Amino acid sequence: MSKVIKIRKGLNIPLIGEAEKILTTLPRSNVYSIKPADFHGLTPKMLINEGEKVKPGTPLFKDKYNEDVIFTSPVSGTFSGLIRGDKRKILEVQIKPEETDDYVDFGARDPLSLDRAEVVSKILQSGLWPVIRQRPYSVIAKTSDNPKSIFVAAFSSVPLGPDLDFIVNGQEATFQTGLNALSKLTNGKVHLSLHNENSISKAYTDAKNVEIHYFKGPHPAGNVGIQIHHIDPINKGDVVWYLDVQGVIMIGRLFEKGIYDARKIVALVGSEASNQRYFKLINGACVKSVIENNLKPNDSNDIRIISGDVLSGSIVSNDGFIGFYDQMISVIPEGNKPEFVGWITPQLNKFSISRTFFSFLTPWKKYRIDTNIRSGERPFVVTGQYEKVLPMDIYPVQLLKAILAGDIELMEKLGIYEVAPEDLALCEFVCSSKTEVQHIIREGLDLIKKEFE
Repeated sequence: MSKVIKIRKGLNIPLIGEAEKILTTLPRSNVYSIKPADFHGLTPKMLINEGEKVKPGTPLFKDKYNEDVIFTSPVSGTFSGLIRGDKRKILEVQIKPEETDDYVDFGARDPLSLDRAEVVSKILQSGLWPVIRQRPYSVIAKTSDNPKSIFVAAFSSVPLGPDLDFIVNGQEATFQTGLNALSKLTNGKVHLSLHNENSISKAYTDAKNVEIHYFKGPHPAGNVGIQIHHIDPINKGDVVWYLDVQGVIMIGRLFEKGIYDARKIVALVGSEASNQRYFKLINGACVKSVIENNLKPNDSNDIRIISGDVLSGSIVSNDGFIGFYDQMISVIPEGNKPEFVGWITPQLNKFSISRTFFSFLTPWKKYRIDTNIRSGERPFVVTGQYEKVLPMDIYPVQLLKAILAGDIELMEKLGIYEVAPEDLALCEFVCSSKTEVQHIIREGLDLIKKEFE
């Protein structure tokens, strides 16, 4: 076995509501949606008109500033319209589905028999290119780049994260086909990151055309940014690509079957869900199809539905849609009720990273944690809290202050190219100043990208 990389800094948040290993296939949603907001920095340019018929793989829109990258329909149906926001910004591209899918045929091929240009072309034509993202900036990868390496994280450490061994079960050969395709996209290595105890699927441990690495430790050990930092750090000018396990599987299906098959498995988790389990659906499905009849009796104003994990996910409504990259839906209490004397009251049922509450006496206990941040924003001071939960050789507070000051040179020296918002999500969770750390990191990345691209 490869050397185990031990992550000593971090924090596992002990939430109630982990998904049982039960898989349910959902019926088709009444409508599917592709949300340009899921792809940071994207300006969509529509390619079809309202009322046109589409198939899985039919182009819907493309990136205005990177026109090779197209976004295709996940289902057969009719393009039913656009949902627009302020200044006519496109928020959603909606498809009313038919009962069955008639796929666009892109041709099945063995990726190992193709050259890099042919593999890139097939992924682009199918609309699957957006599953591949890049560091720095955490945006869709540029087809013109030749990355120094590609990373696939085969375990999740986020609170209530899905079991990726369970998700890959029965799709082992397809996953390997996806890895074979990725091996054609770089002159460097494809790195597959596993958990040293929990990653037991043969799809991972026997994977070929990859270099396997084992990790041990608390969250954010499963974040690809942390894995890149410890295996192949990013310097100015470097480009690393990454994608998740289900993205690899979708690419594998493309080469095995010649179609864009947008099915994926999503976990419903959280203390306010009554039926925590895994659901097979088509990407872009309505959240309602997952949570309907699967929530505890509660006022809708008392719960928060999140597409993604509780640290970095996006708030959605009952009628919202699952994010393109999200593999879970988290349902937790909203925390919108005032508390008498708040944190002063001694309690056993509240989680704290300090010894404010007596929860440190029961480290095995899990909690029903709400969204209440308990007080408002305070002066941004150096406390040492961030360094306890960020396993990277950077100075997070100094980096954030450099971003706020707009000092690009200092941002570069402090490691802006290595981070993405989710890497510092725990810093935001433990922050006594209530600083929006992830938002600041995103602003810093956007500033750097605008300056140099």
